[in-house]
Amino acid sequence: MLSKFFVNSENIDKENGKITITGEDVNHIKNVLRYSIGDMITICNKEDSRNFLSKIKEMSSNGVICDIMEEVDNKAESNVIIDVYQGIPKADKMEHIIQKGTELGAHSFTPVRLKRCIVKIDKKDEKKKIERWQKISEVAAKQSLRDIIPEVRSIIDINDFEKCLDGYDTVLLAYENEKVHYIKEELLKIKNKEDYKIAIIVGPEGGLEESEVEILEKFGAKIVSLGSRILRTETAPLQMISVIMYELEKQK
Repeated sequence: MLSKFFVNSENIDKENGKITITGEDVNHIKNVLRYSIGDMITICNKEDSRNFLSKIKEMSSNGVICDIMEEVDNKAESNVIIDVYQGIPKADKMEHIIQKGTELGAHSFTPVRLKRCIVKIDKKDEKKKIERWQKISEVAAKQSLRDIIPEVRSIIDINDFEKCLDGYDTVLLAYENEKVHYIKEELLKIKNKEDYKIAIIVGPEGGLEESEVEILEKFGAKIVSLGSRILRTETAPLQMISVIMYELEKQK
């Protein structure tokens, strides 16, 4: 399995059949993976997800120049777009959600401030947190050979959902007090389409307050149970992504 790297369009010179890799990936290629001239890698354009089978031609401390051998088909991305709206959890749980969610196929992650969030992130620290989480998404995307790097969006509050939830085939809110409606029932209602766009909402430790559930339901969220067992906040979104992909994803 070839290692994968992402570059911007400006680093791709299709006319001359060259791609230049810069930044942190240079050290990773040279000193961690210990690649040499002539080794093959896959390079993906961040902006249009086009993949290129490439051969390393030159290496320096400033960059790795590769020859484009051929353009290869995109096979990693799903017909199901899943955007994760996650109540901000404690410690490194958000990192775990982003890493594993990226591996499972999530399209984006949006941290949400909710009443029971223990962690408080002020505006001063938000940029640094988002950058850290975005880097985790990028590393996981490379490892799992994704054709996109899932975006980690800015932190939102519950009232921001009114403008966030338009355009989805369904919006699924995991709620531990729901005993009647299950996630599979909601997926069956939208099944048999070619493509899907789905939002999932998960509360932090301690879950969502009833008033928050009512607000989200007013904005169009479908309240669902994930089963008879109570899941941790870092487990619930991964379980939801897995179930959605199992039910709706087309195999290539």
